[in-house]
Amino acid sequence: MKLPEHVETLIVGAGFAGMGLAARVLRDDPAADVVLIERAADVGGTWRDNTYPGCACDVPTALYSYSFAPSADWSHTFARQPEIYAYLKKVAADTGVGDRVVLNCELEAAIWDEGMSLWHIQTSQGALTAKALVAATGALSTPKVPDFPGLDQFSGTTFHSATWNHEHDLRGGRIAVIGTGASAVQFVPEIVEEATHVTVFQRTPAWVIPRADRSLPPIQKALYTKVPAAQKAVRGTVYGFREALGAAMSHATWVLPAFEMVAKAHLRRQVKDPGLRRKLTPDFTIGCKRMLLSNDWLRTLDRADVSLVDSGLVSVTEDGVVDGHGIEHKVDTIIFATGFTPTEPPVAHLITGRSGATLAEQWNGSPSAYKGTTVSGFPNLFLMYGPNTNLGHSSIVYMLESQAEYVNDALNTMKREGLDTLDVNESVQVQYNKGIQHELKRTVWNKGGCSSWYIDAEGRNSVQWPTFTFTFRSLLGNFDRENYSARKIESVEA
Repeated sequence: MKLPEHVETLIVGAGFAGMGLAARVLRDDPAADVVLIERAADVGGTWRDNTYPGCACDVPTALYSYSFAPSADWSHTFARQPEIYAYLKKVAADTGVGDRVVLNCELEAAIWDEGMSLWHIQTSQGALTAKALVAATGALSTPKVPDFPGLDQFSGTTFHSATWNHEHDLRGGRIAVIGTGASAVQFVPEIVEEATHVTVFQRTPAWVIPRADRSLPPIQKALYTKVPAAQKAVRGTVYGFREALGAAMSHATWVLPAFEMVAKAHLRRQVKDPGLRRKLTPDFTIGCKRMLLSNDWLRTLDRADVSLVDSGLVSVTEDGVVDGHGIEHKVDTIIFATGFTPTEPPVAHLITGRSGATLAEQWNGSPSAYKGTTVSGFPNLFLMYGPNTNLGHSSIVYMLESQAEYVNDALNTMKREGLDTLDVNESVQVQYNKGIQHELKRTVWNKGGCSSWYIDAEGRNSVQWPTFTFTFRSLLGNFDRENYSARKIESVEA
């Protein structure tokens, strides 16, 4: 579709978050004035962009899918990237959301107009205004590539795992992989057979446990198709198990050593070299960083044609990389598996609120929001996958659907009461975040002894949700109008 001049609700991003919200709005009102803009040429978000070899979900697909759009077509219990991408495109078509998306349209700026009670928005396809603005750009959408000295002098090929260069031939190459996180554990085992040698640079080791993955037999798929309640029951079972895991991380951290025993046994089975095992054994509590699921990562690192460097990468030369001990490793390809920028989302630099400051300027490196969804001083702005909504144990789709209910209720409240603006009261937001930080103190993410991307520049955990996901859902079950300042035409009320 073409970019309109004005829209009641503009959603930025057409991944799980944006599409989930749009689908929720359209279920209430198929004629709702809602438009999504997407900077890429198709919907799908991170599952469109991340096409590296072996890319798959590390949450069981029974739970990592919309509750309103079950599918019996999954090939495995942990779905692969191509089928998740296909699933999202099908959902877009089936729900009508796809007809509301303006593709190849990137947000460039959004400025709040206090007098008109509108957002003035500039995009790569032109300008428009919107009554409500939703940032659904995701926490893991912008790759982070450290600026290593000498990187611009490297004569070989470099790329980030999230922007995989499929035209580059890895066969016979000497490859440096920077990072040992969730993406590296998936693609490194896939590329070792092609390369002459792979050197993996590890900053800190991670706890790795087996991935209980299996293919779904035709009889099980048929059962799901004919008896939807069976698939719903499996979803509920997976959800319950994951909540129990979350309880161990947030409420009963004393049970985590049992998980460490599983991880250590997995390490002993797959790595025979005692010295390499020591390099791969973390010195922090399991769960402090996200546990990695893999059946072949550790054994891959034990191969003769794979080296693990645990002193980090300090610089790049014309034809190699230099580790923390000053040793140069000759390579022709550098693949960055260095993650994203969840505590400094780029979209925050593009949104200017009531005071004239951008969201990034107000946050100053330490994001906070009310219920992870609204920010005082930014009227009619809603965040999907906002601060303190990430999980270390379960499906973010569950959290996004909870937020979608809340935002949809807020939009309906505005229509029902004839409101021009909604702005969460600053005192409410401050008090809410004090409670979140207090709860996080007891969790493994804060006291587990690791350095993680959950902790922002101010030393706050501005990423993780501290307790059960059903608590979050209950908290966002209904829009709490009393905690917002609202304005009608020619009047102001609290």
